[in-house]
Amino acid sequence: MNLIKYLVVGFVFGIVLTKSEAISWYRIYEMFQFHSFHMYGIIMTAVAVGLIGIQIIKRKKVNDIKGTPIVIQDKEKGTIRYWIGGLIFGLGWALVGSCPGPIFILIGAGFSTIFLVFLGALLGTFIYGVIKDYLPH
Repeated sequence: MNLIKYLVVGFVFGIVLTKSEAISWYRIYEMFQFHSFHMYGIIMTAVAVGLIGIQIIKRKKVNDIKGTPIVIQDKEKGTIRYWIGGLIFGLGWALVGSCPGPIFILIGAGFSTIFLVFLGALLGTFIYGVIKDYLPH
């Protein structure tokens, strides 16, 4: 029964991303060419909602579904690793025209070439897992 609520949330998330055109390669291309505010608006809305949600959780000491208090650890100060990671992520996003979230939506919508992107994401994750002990954390 728990699986159903996750499936429903996933379907709703997929519908919202599709209807907002956040999975459109053209919209992503426009964003990286600085020709349109559309994707930046979606991203900033998500950041604002997340920021407000986190503040509510921290200030109201909200509990999770099981009654356990939600504890959100403070992040460490920004370092070069965040800049490098963000740069690699952004370059991959720009080259492929899709971030990891919509990959599953695009596969489900029948865009079979995105399966190559999915395999690339898995390969990148595997490579990170292999070399993570040698990276500065």
